[in-house]
Amino acid sequence: MGNMRSVVKMLMVVLFLGWMFIWIMISTNLFKSKWIPKLAKYLNTTYFGPQGTNLVLLTVPMMFIAVLSCVYLHTQKKPTQPQRFVKRKMGRVMMVMKPFGIVTATELTFSLLFVALLVWALSNYLYISYHVSLHNHDNSKIWQAKFRSFGLRIGYVGHYCWAFLFFPVTRTSTILPLVGLTSESSIKYHIWLGHVSNFLFLVHTVVFLIYWAMTNQLMETFAWNPTYVSNLAGTIAMVIGIAMWVTSLPSYRRKKFELFFYTHQLYALYIIFYVIHVGDSWFCMILPNIFLFFIDRYLRFLQSTKRTRLVSARILPSDNLELTFSKTSGLQYTPTSILFLHVPSISKLQWHPFTITSSSNLEKNTLSVVIRKQGSWTQKLYIHISSSIDSLEVSTEGPYGPNSFDVSRHDSLILVGGGSGVTPFISVIRELISESQNQSTKLPDVLLVCAFKHYHDLALLDLIFPSDISVSDISRLNLRIEAYVTREDKKPETTDDHRLLQTKWFKPQPLDSPISPVLGPNNFLWLGVVILSSFVMFLLLIAIVTRFYVYPIDRNTGKIYNFSYRALWDMFLGCVCIFISSSIVFLWRKKQNKEGDKESKKQVQSVDFQTPTSSPGSWFHGHERELESVPYQSIVQATSVHFGSKPNLKKILFETEGSEDVGVMVCGPRKMRHEVAKICSSGLAKNLHFEAISFNW
Repeated sequence: MGNMRSVVKMLMVVLFLGWMFIWIMISTNLFKSKWIPKLAKYLNTTYFGPQGTNLVLLTVPMMFIAVLSCVYLHTQKKPTQPQRFVKRKMGRVMMVMKPFGIVTATELTFSLLFVALLVWALSNYLYISYHVSLHNHDNSKIWQAKFRSFGLRIGYVGHYCWAFLFFPVTRTSTILPLVGLTSESSIKYHIWLGHVSNFLFLVHTVVFLIYWAMTNQLMETFAWNPTYVSNLAGTIAMVIGIAMWVTSLPSYRRKKFELFFYTHQLYALYIIFYVIHVGDSWFCMILPNIFLFFIDRYLRFLQSTKRTRLVSARILPSDNLELTFSKTSGLQYTPTSILFLHVPSISKLQWHPFTITSSSNLEKNTLSVVIRKQGSWTQKLYIHISSSIDSLEVSTEGPYGPNSFDVSRHDSLILVGGGSGVTPFISVIRELISESQNQSTKLPDVLLVCAFKHYHDLALLDLIFPSDISVSDISRLNLRIEAYVTREDKKPETTDDHRLLQTKWFKPQPLDSPISPVLGPNNFLWLGVVILSSFVMFLLLIAIVTRFYVYPIDRNTGKIYNFSYRALWDMFLGCVCIFISSSIVFLWRKKQNKEGDKESKKQVQSVDFQTPTSSPGSWFHGHERELESVPYQSIVQATSVHFGSKPNLKKILFETEGSEDVGVMVCGPRKMRHEVAKICSSGLAKNLHFEAISFNW
């Protein structure tokens, strides 16, 4: 097994290096004048047409890597013993600055290399245009032709960004885990690429508008050439792109999320008109990331069509909800994972991600998430849950998280959270409780540093231990909590939060199902089958359509087949292949899991419905726990509460110099994340190893 993994890994590395080599060379005169004519003789056949070269050189290698990565991740075994953390200089924080945020050495290195690739490509394209072959079909002045050429080539460079744009937002990606990333942690790369590509395309558009104005050809903006590039399609794509770009800026994305969300759903139209504009040959250059994204998107749609069994909801006095869902015992996920929720009664389209607080190893049949009431969607959900309803239609998608997460790889852990940023660490602590059942496992000492605005926010800490935990389960856990209440100088003498402290149980409905494994982290091989079968089917159908329909069409008139229609064929057949392959495999897997689902449904249906019950928190005067009192007393005893001050993070982190290996994780406001990152990257304490968790982009 180890030898096979080594071979697969080596093959993926070779394919990726070859793929990148083509991207480096594709802008050079050597590639255009020497390599392309030779390759075209063998690759641009009547079965694939002019897209044959790019299909073989730039599409096939990355699709092959995607399939191999499924095999590689499937054969990955969890270590039987905790793996000690190996310090990687490339993973250390290099800088913390706006607008990039926290940037590691790895990110900085690859960002500089990518920028160098864009500069290299633009330089080569301009050299070819200005010194080898300057296109001047309009018989304009030389400087005008060069100006036009600059606009054309800047658009080519923007196309490079599109070759990588959709990889970071493919949630069930098998390529991101190879480099230790999740779709959540890599969304910032999607944002960076989006900004760069839209800027380059905007320059491309403005240059052509100026050129057409200078040469009295402004109507070219709306031209739709049947045998060449459609300018109108490019204009439409740019208008859509600008709308998506503007509404994705932080001022809109954070303050007017719904506007950002609905505008961003125009991405499908953007892709369609963009591909019509660039044509099928250029489409093949960016096809892998779009093809894999649409496989992921369709599989997510299939999963989200099921209604999920909502077992209970716990309403906390801190404007937080804990929702507990039923899940199959075979569903595995890692700490810090997230789950997307859809509540049709609130919004027909919106899906929102929330932190999972449960551990799949500790809680076999349930999965819990925490939701803070802050936006309009969460406020409506809070009102729904707080009302007298006894059932709620909810669909889920996920969970998504890191492919592996070894919480015991450090000698000690410092978890820094602000407000609801504490919630990812609940799953980390619960995972440590699960690992503590193995007496041979050495657990790290855990320090949870949390900052809250108000005293009643401390109720979040009551979620650290599951309700059915016993004293023996937590006896080996060395947990210390430093809680800071920043806006109150002392503990309130009275509290009127008793009415909010309740647990609601929901009636099971006939269509409810437990959350079950989907194609992805729990079924890598089947995901590989979907990718391979859909892509092979796509190649076969493209070959058939091209050979027997595109060529030799219109023999009587001798007309060339419409340039835009060829691109539409590629998109249409790609979607058809993804639909057929994904549906067959998904239904087959659903049939295989039918018996397990039946058992889970029986378990769900057998749960007796209970009326809302009081579930007072241990932090509030006059409300004592009964059966749960001992574990929750342990939480209280392990916690030091500080009023009217913020944590001195520098002092707290530097006090750990005695530990050889300290893992530092932070989740919360941007200012807090940046402060912790700066401390860890200062070099004053070399034993600190930093990791940020952010769901706020």
